[in-house]
Amino acid sequence: MANYPTPHNSATPEDFAKTVLMPGDPLRAKFIAETFLTDARLVNNVRGIGGYTGTYKGTPVSVMASGMGMPSMGIYSYELYNFYDVENIIRIGSAGAINMDLKVRDVVFAMGACTNSNFASQYKLPGTFAPTASYKLLTAAVAQAERLGARYHVGNVLSSDTFYTDDTTATAQWAKMGVMAIEMESAALYMNAARAGKNALALFTISDHILTGEATTAEERQTTFTAMMEIALETAVTL
Repeated sequence: MANYPTPHNSATPEDFAKTVLMPGDPLRAKFIAETFLTDARLVNNVRGIGGYTGTYKGTPVSVMASGMGMPSMGIYSYELYNFYDVENIIRIGSAGAINMDLKVRDVVFAMGACTNSNFASQYKLPGTFAPTASYKLLTAAVAQAERLGARYHVGNVLSSDTFYTDDTTATAQWAKMGVMAIEMESAALYMNAARAGKNALALFTISDHILTGEATTAEERQTTFTAMMEIALETAVTL
Protein backbone atom coordinates (compact mmCIF):
# COMPACT_ATOMS: atom_id res chain seq x y z
CA MET A 1 0.00 0.00 0.00
CA ALA A 2 1.42 3.40 -0.98
CA ASN A 3 2.33 5.83 1.79
CA TYR A 4 1.44 8.82 -0.36
CA PRO A 5 -0.18 11.21 -0.70
CA THR A 6 0.35 12.01 2.98
CA PRO A 7 -1.68 14.41 5.11
CA HIS A 8 1.03 17.00 4.37
CA ASN A 9 2.15 16.29 0.82
CA SER A 10 -0.02 15.67 -2.25
CA ALA A 11 2.86 14.71 -4.59
CA THR A 12 4.07 11.30 -5.76
CA PRO A 13 7.68 10.07 -5.51
CA GLU A 14 8.19 10.80 -9.20
CA ASP A 15 7.48 14.48 -8.50
CA PHE A 16 10.59 14.95 -6.34
CA ALA A 17 14.26 14.97 -7.27
CA LYS A 18 16.68 12.92 -5.17
CA THR A 19 18.00 16.16 -3.65
CA VAL A 20 15.67 18.66 -1.97
CA LEU A 21 16.65 22.12 -0.78
CA MET A 22 14.61 22.97 2.29
CA PRO A 23 14.22 26.55 3.52
CA GLY A 24 11.89 27.20 6.41
CA ASP A 25 9.92 29.92 4.64
CA PRO A 26 7.50 28.91 1.83
CA LEU A 27 8.14 32.28 0.18
CA ARG A 28 11.85 31.56 0.12
CA ALA A 29 11.13 28.21 -1.56
CA LYS A 30 9.06 30.02 -4.18
CA PHE A 31 11.81 32.60 -4.70
CA ILE A 32 14.45 29.90 -5.22
CA ALA A 33 12.28 27.97 -7.66
CA GLU A 34 11.44 31.07 -9.71
CA THR A 35 14.94 32.55 -9.63
CA PHE A 36 17.26 29.57 -10.03
CA LEU A 37 15.37 26.56 -11.40
CA THR A 38 14.51 25.91 -15.05
CA ASP A 39 10.97 24.71 -15.82
CA ALA A 40 10.04 24.68 -12.14
CA ARG A 41 6.61 23.27 -11.38
CA LEU A 42 4.60 23.25 -8.17
CA VAL A 43 4.31 19.66 -6.92
CA ASN A 44 2.87 20.28 -3.46
CA ASN A 45 1.02 23.11 -1.77
CA VAL A 46 -0.76 21.43 1.12
CA ARG A 47 -1.08 23.95 3.99
CA GLY A 48 0.73 26.46 1.82
CA ILE A 49 4.04 24.56 2.13
CA GLY A 50 5.13 24.93 -1.46
CA GLY A 51 7.23 22.21 -3.06
CA TYR A 52 8.76 22.74 -6.52
CA THR A 53 10.80 20.62 -8.89
CA GLY A 54 12.85 21.83 -11.84
CA THR A 55 16.41 21.61 -13.05
CA TYR A 56 19.57 23.49 -12.18
CA LYS A 57 22.32 23.27 -14.79
CA GLY A 58 20.51 20.26 -16.20
CA THR A 59 20.24 18.39 -12.88
CA PRO A 60 16.81 17.73 -11.32
CA VAL A 61 16.47 19.61 -8.03
CA SER A 62 13.51 20.14 -5.75
CA VAL A 63 12.90 22.86 -3.20
CA MET A 64 10.29 22.66 -0.47
CA ALA A 65 9.65 24.58 2.73
CA SER A 66 9.86 22.97 6.17
CA GLY A 67 7.98 25.52 8.23
CA MET A 68 9.31 26.63 11.62
CA GLY A 69 10.55 24.42 14.42
CA MET A 70 11.54 20.81 14.87
CA PRO A 71 8.00 19.33 14.86
CA SER A 72 7.38 20.85 11.41
CA MET A 73 10.81 19.90 10.04
CA GLY A 74 10.32 16.47 11.58
CA ILE A 75 7.13 15.89 9.58
CA TYR A 76 8.28 17.12 6.17
CA SER A 77 11.77 15.63 6.18
CA TYR A 78 10.47 12.29 7.51
CA GLU A 79 7.94 12.03 4.69
CA LEU A 80 10.44 13.02 2.00
CA TYR A 81 12.99 10.46 3.20
CA ASN A 82 10.62 7.59 3.93
CA PHE A 83 7.71 8.01 1.50
CA TYR A 84 9.10 10.01 -1.44
CA ASP A 85 12.50 8.34 -2.04
CA VAL A 86 14.47 11.53 -1.41
CA GLU A 87 18.14 10.83 -0.66
CA ASN A 88 19.54 14.25 0.25
CA ILE A 89 18.01 17.21 2.08
CA ILE A 90 19.96 20.45 2.30
CA ARG A 91 18.42 22.86 4.77
CA ILE A 92 19.01 26.51 3.82
CA GLY A 93 17.91 28.77 6.59
CA SER A 94 18.68 31.78 8.72
CA ALA A 95 20.33 31.76 12.12
CA GLY A 96 21.23 34.14 14.91
CA ALA A 97 24.93 34.42 15.71
CA ILE A 98 26.20 34.04 19.28
CA ASN A 99 29.90 34.15 18.40
CA MET A 100 31.76 37.42 17.80
CA ASP A 101 33.76 35.88 14.92
CA LEU A 102 30.55 35.70 12.88
CA LYS A 103 29.10 38.64 11.00
CA VAL A 104 25.63 39.23 9.57
CA ARG A 105 25.35 37.57 6.12
CA ASP A 106 28.16 35.09 6.82
CA VAL A 107 27.37 31.49 5.85
CA VAL A 108 27.48 28.79 8.55
CA PHE A 109 27.65 25.03 7.96
CA ALA A 110 26.21 23.00 10.84
CA MET A 111 28.68 20.17 11.38
CA GLY A 112 26.67 19.33 14.48
CA ALA A 113 23.33 20.46 15.93
CA CYS A 114 22.92 20.63 19.69
CA THR A 115 19.37 20.89 20.92
CA ASN A 116 17.23 21.58 23.98
CA SER A 117 14.47 19.50 22.37
CA ASN A 118 13.19 16.11 23.48
CA PHE A 119 12.99 14.92 19.84
CA ALA A 120 15.51 12.09 20.34
CA SER A 121 13.55 10.46 23.16
CA GLN A 122 11.40 8.62 20.60
CA TYR A 123 14.39 6.44 19.66
CA LYS A 124 14.69 5.06 23.21
CA LEU A 125 18.47 5.21 23.14
CA PRO A 126 20.46 4.21 26.24
CA GLY A 127 22.17 7.61 26.27
CA THR A 128 22.27 10.85 24.29
CA PHE A 129 22.49 11.20 20.51
CA ALA A 130 24.76 13.68 18.71
CA PRO A 131 22.98 14.94 15.54
CA THR A 132 25.58 15.55 12.82
CA ALA A 133 25.67 16.46 9.15
CA SER A 134 26.40 13.92 6.45
CA TYR A 135 30.12 14.19 5.73
CA LYS A 136 29.50 13.68 2.02
CA LEU A 137 27.25 16.73 1.81
CA LEU A 138 29.32 18.84 4.20
CA THR A 139 32.56 18.43 2.29
CA ALA A 140 30.87 18.96 -1.07
CA ALA A 141 29.20 22.17 0.14
CA VAL A 142 32.34 23.58 1.75
CA ALA A 143 34.18 22.98 -1.53
CA GLN A 144 31.53 25.02 -3.35
CA ALA A 145 31.76 27.80 -0.77
CA GLU A 146 35.51 27.94 -1.35
CA ARG A 147 35.04 28.02 -5.10
CA LEU A 148 32.45 30.79 -4.88
CA GLY A 149 34.53 32.86 -2.47
CA ALA A 150 31.90 32.93 0.28
CA ARG A 151 32.75 33.96 3.82
CA TYR A 152 31.84 30.85 5.82
CA HIS A 153 32.27 29.01 9.11
CA VAL A 154 31.91 25.32 10.00
CA GLY A 155 30.95 24.17 13.47
CA ASN A 156 28.23 23.55 16.01
CA VAL A 157 24.82 25.22 16.16
CA LEU A 158 21.91 25.04 18.57
CA SER A 159 18.51 23.87 17.36
CA SER A 160 16.24 25.51 19.92
CA ASP A 161 12.67 24.53 20.73
CA THR A 162 11.96 28.09 21.85
CA PHE A 163 12.31 31.44 20.10
CA TYR A 164 11.16 33.38 23.16
CA THR A 165 12.57 31.97 26.40
CA ASP A 166 12.37 32.80 30.10
CA ASP A 167 15.97 31.62 30.56
CA THR A 168 18.04 34.75 30.05
CA THR A 169 21.30 32.86 30.68
CA ALA A 170 20.86 30.20 27.98
CA THR A 171 22.66 32.00 25.15
CA ALA A 172 25.83 32.52 27.17
CA GLN A 173 25.78 28.91 28.35
CA TRP A 174 25.71 27.57 24.79
CA ALA A 175 28.24 30.12 23.56
CA LYS A 176 30.80 29.08 26.19
CA MET A 177 30.74 25.59 24.65
CA GLY A 178 31.68 26.96 21.22
CA VAL A 179 28.19 26.93 19.70
CA MET A 180 28.22 29.50 16.88
CA ALA A 181 24.57 30.23 16.15
CA ILE A 182 20.97 29.42 17.06
CA GLU A 183 18.24 28.14 14.74
CA MET A 184 15.25 25.83 15.18
CA GLU A 185 15.19 22.86 12.79
CA SER A 186 18.50 21.13 12.04
CA ALA A 187 18.69 18.62 14.89
CA ALA A 188 15.39 17.06 13.82
CA LEU A 189 16.54 16.92 10.20
CA TYR A 190 19.82 15.24 11.18
CA MET A 191 18.06 12.69 13.37
CA ASN A 192 15.50 11.84 10.69
CA ALA A 193 18.30 11.40 8.17
CA ALA A 194 20.25 9.14 10.52
CA ARG A 195 17.21 6.97 11.22
CA ALA A 196 16.34 6.68 7.53
CA GLY A 197 19.93 6.07 6.41
CA LYS A 198 19.83 9.19 4.23
CA ASN A 199 21.91 12.37 3.90
CA ALA A 200 21.36 15.79 5.44
CA LEU A 201 23.15 19.10 5.70
CA ALA A 202 22.09 22.42 7.18
CA LEU A 203 23.64 25.70 6.13
CA PHE A 204 22.56 29.14 7.18
CA THR A 205 22.99 32.80 6.51
CA ILE A 206 23.44 34.81 9.67
CA SER A 207 20.34 37.01 9.70
CA ASP A 208 20.96 38.69 13.03
CA HIS A 209 23.63 38.90 15.70
CA ILE A 210 22.22 38.24 19.13
CA LEU A 211 25.26 39.79 20.84
CA THR A 212 25.48 43.01 18.83
CA GLY A 213 21.83 43.55 17.88
CA GLU A 214 22.54 43.83 14.14
CA ALA A 215 19.72 42.33 12.06
CA THR A 216 18.26 41.96 8.58
CA THR A 217 14.62 42.42 7.58
CA ALA A 218 12.14 39.65 6.79
CA GLU A 219 12.20 40.65 3.12
CA GLU A 220 16.00 40.50 3.04
CA ARG A 221 15.93 37.02 4.57
CA GLN A 222 13.47 35.91 1.91
CA THR A 223 15.19 37.22 -1.22
CA THR A 224 18.79 38.33 -0.63
CA PHE A 225 20.54 35.36 0.97
CA THR A 226 21.57 34.18 -2.48
CA ALA A 227 25.15 33.08 -1.66
CA MET A 228 23.78 30.31 0.56
CA MET A 229 21.26 29.34 -2.11
CA GLU A 230 23.94 29.13 -4.80
CA ILE A 231 26.20 27.00 -2.58
CA ALA A 232 23.35 24.56 -1.99
CA LEU A 233 22.40 24.41 -5.67
CA GLU A 234 25.99 23.95 -6.82
CA THR A 235 26.34 21.17 -4.25
CA ALA A 236 23.18 19.49 -5.53
CA VAL A 237 24.58 19.13 -9.05
CA THR A 238 27.66 17.31 -7.70
CA LEU A 239 25.71 14.56 -5.94
